[in-house]
Amino acid sequence: MGALLDVRDLATYYGHAQALRGVSLQVGAGEIVAILGANGAGKSTTLLTISGLLRARTGSILFQGSPIGREKPGAIVRRGISHCPEGRALFPEMTVVDNLVLGAFLRTDRAAIAADLARVYQHFPRLQERTAQLAGSLSGGEQQMLAIGRALMSRPKLLLLDEPSLGLSPKLVEEMFRIIAGINADGTSVLLVEQNVGAALEAAHRAYVMETGRIVFAGSRNEVLHNDHVRRAYLGG
Repeated sequence: MGALLDVRDLATYYGHAQALRGVSLQVGAGEIVAILGANGAGKSTTLLTISGLLRARTGSILFQGSPIGREKPGAIVRRGISHCPEGRALFPEMTVVDNLVLGAFLRTDRAAIAADLARVYQHFPRLQERTAQLAGSLSGGEQQMLAIGRALMSRPKLLLLDEPSLGLSPKLVEEMFRIIAGINADGTSVLLVEQNVGAALEAAHRAYVMETGRIVFAGSRNEVLHNDHVRRAYLGG
């Protein structure tokens, strides 16, 4: 059986500046896969290209065997990919529940939407306690929970997560990665961009390491952890 997501030889540009240089990666059904690397390595650009918010100049993106590299973001969401961006991109003057329901804006199956809302509250009980609270008044950790919950409301087969631990305390980082593991255990594959290499590798089945727009290493979490270059560059030893 082929990969759920199969990215081949992507080249993405911002104007004349090339951001991705031949990026290829795969995510299998049921996997958590991490993309690691320094700021500016191309990690977020990779997710933006997969979700259709940026268009690759060359290369291909296959999802469940079908090409999606020329599809619009809404069509990609309908296919089963949801992107939780860095910075959360919430609607601060709207309530928690209204932000969540917006995640299901392409759906019309009301009973299933209600069931998925209940499932989000199971993952994030704190959000259920704050359904009527404005998103902008939540703590940073609660806002991150809301952003992930909103992404889940499209019922994705693949969840793209960009820096879910950014700005969170160590205790909240642990909680966030427990929740991500629970989402994965429920059947959602995850492609994760994360600066916290230790937390990412603890959660991930496999990882890719990026430098200056290229994949420079790929392997299981143990292979990444025992790679001298990765240890020196990202793990401090």
